[in-house]
Amino acid sequence: MQYNKKPISIADQIAQLKNRGLIIEDENIAEKVLSIISYFRFVNYLRPMEEDKVTHKFKPGKRFSNALDLYYFDKTLRSVLFSAIQTVEIALRTSVIQHFSMKYGPFWFMKSKLFKDDEMHKACLKTIKTELKRTKEDYIKEHFAKYDRPSMPPSWKTLEVVSFGTLGKLYSNFADTSIKKTVARSFNVPNHEVLDSWIAALAALRNCCAHHARTWNRKYPMKPQLPPIKKMRADWVDVSAVDPSRLYALLCCLIYWVNNIQPDNTIKDDILQLMKKHPNVDPSAMGFTKGWEQEALWR
Repeated sequence: MQYNKKPISIADQIAQLKNRGLIIEDENIAEKVLSIISYFRFVNYLRPMEEDKVTHKFKPGKRFSNALDLYYFDKTLRSVLFSAIQTVEIALRTSVIQHFSMKYGPFWFMKSKLFKDDEMHKACLKTIKTELKRTKEDYIKEHFAKYDRPSMPPSWKTLEVVSFGTLGKLYSNFADTSIKKTVARSFNVPNHEVLDSWIAALAALRNCCAHHARTWNRKYPMKPQLPPIKKMRADWVDVSAVDPSRLYALLCCLIYWVNNIQPDNTIKDDILQLMKKHPNVDPSAMGFTKGWEQEALWR
């Protein structure tokens, strides 16, 4: 089927929303909003208010301002999450570099015999080489100006410029499970399998934040493992009713991890204050479970 829809003006976008039953209190404000936030991006925050997903008719009484409130909630939430993931990412890099390098030397990431899947390792090395060529970091340029062997700088230089996803793949594919468990335990995570799943899930969340994608009210492709409370070494949640594909699960993993890196962090309070500021936002749409406020992690 060929796509044949044509672009429409902002005025026509507003008229279309009104024809579908959306209440637009101030058309001048709506026009300004749609001139800086594209209709296709903004429509993600209108979808929950639709009564009919085919005709896109809105439920009675739904307002443009409701969707705008959701948009600004999500925008601020992305900033909070991105900052927290940065804390996790830097701490993970530090732990992996330190523990792996002390046991296997500065160039462990280049040694295929240390990895389970040779093809995956080759793909990682190809990505790392690309990232080294692309980086503008002075210490990488200075290294290559002085040294030509081995072909890449040591892990404490190289792994500072690779992506979170690439770092996660190196960790996941590493054959020595004991050293991976040491890294996991450094964050009070019970084992490397759990940490491996958390890295993948938070890397996907980070990409959503970095590309300004919707974080609220979506299902995530990478699901973190959620151990029962008895297996966790710090405040955690009852996971029996938690959907691992929803944001609440990722928030719990992120808060737990950050709590064990930086106990005086503000991520939980930032999220709670944000939700208080935007009472229009339904926590259940993000996967929050009944009674979540009473969980030890959230108190």
